[in-house]
Amino acid sequence: MKSFDIPEFYKSDIINTIKQFRKIKDPLKKDFTPTVLDFGSVQFLIARHFGFCYGVENAIEIAFKAINENPNKRIFLLSEMIHNPAVNADLMQRGVQFLQDTNGNALIPFNTLTSQDIVLIPAFGAPLQTIEALEKKGIVLKTYDTTCPFVVRVWKKAEQLAKLNCTIIIHGKKNHEETKSTFSRSDKYSKTIIIKDMEEAKQLAQFMLQNQNQHEFDWQFKNACSEKLDITTDLNNIGVINQTTMLATETQAISDYFKQIIVQKFGPEQIQNHFADTRDTLCYATNENQNATYSLLQSEADMAIVVGGYNSSNTQHLVELCETKFKTYFVSSSNNFDNNTICHFDIHSQQEKKTDGYLPSKLPIKIVLTCGASCPDYQLELVMRKLLSFFSNTKSINDLINTFK
Repeated sequence: MKSFDIPEFYKSDIINTIKQFRKIKDPLKKDFTPTVLDFGSVQFLIARHFGFCYGVENAIEIAFKAINENPNKRIFLLSEMIHNPAVNADLMQRGVQFLQDTNGNALIPFNTLTSQDIVLIPAFGAPLQTIEALEKKGIVLKTYDTTCPFVVRVWKKAEQLAKLNCTIIIHGKKNHEETKSTFSRSDKYSKTIIIKDMEEAKQLAQFMLQNQNQHEFDWQFKNACSEKLDITTDLNNIGVINQTTMLATETQAISDYFKQIIVQKFGPEQIQNHFADTRDTLCYATNENQNATYSLLQSEADMAIVVGGYNSSNTQHLVELCETKFKTYFVSSSNNFDNNTICHFDIHSQQEKKTDGYLPSKLPIKIVLTCGASCPDYQLELVMRKLLSFFSNTKSINDLINTFK
């Protein structure tokens, strides 16, 4: 796989040593068991796969290239390049400005832009309408387009489904930048509906079976589907794609569920005429990180810490998985905690909370550590080092890491 030129300050010699050790021992990536770092009074179980993915490294390389090649020009990002506050703050410190927030609200009006300005498209892509508006200003977007190639692959899958006369169902979060980008293209090819989970899949199934009427559909899926979608004709042939950072098992379950509904409606002998059995459209990193987290769940630990941006979809799903077994704390950086109190994000209330006495009193303590695909390695190292500082009589981190060399 291609290697990218990303700044050294995003890297970690410690984390890189562990990753390289696992890569040499398991080049085919078949072993998802965690790496165990035993410091004595505290042990860390580190996920087999975590951190910057191909799409994120690609985006960072392009962003720094744009900065270096255009010292005298204004440089804008359409919105957050990736969902990591440290990376986005770093770009802002280097003069990059954001045109929109993550919800698509304008921070800087497009009418203030000129053809001489540089605009970077984020890794999530951008809706066609937005691209057209920028190109009308004479802005060239292709030079610094950081759209993840795995997102582009989903767009191509949508186009293939449209050629099969399928209505496209997107498993995703309708307000997420990537899903909005995908919807704008899918809607161009075919009628499209966005559903966020199995509950909404079951609601949609009632319309597929015509147990509810058009008026109810229009209300239920307002702002999440193509205009003038007719439930009597447009729900007879379907195909499922997804936001690349969704939970893989849920996407598969939703696809299998719709397949059953089609069988119920048309009979098993007609399934190929009404259901496009698409392959999963998650990115490789999402799959690897989730599989590594499932392997973590086979281990015994006292708690888990997941590091990443609070608005990172793929990181939230890692938290969701860890929560099924461990007391889990979702933090954005090592600044979120000390030896008594931790400020962490609750994915259910979507609010940050404060918890005192979060560290177990027993020794040794076993702590699961992982992070999302947009989290720099150095952030995981800082979290590990800070946790380690809370314990006495521990082994030297350098001595322990040298055993992996």
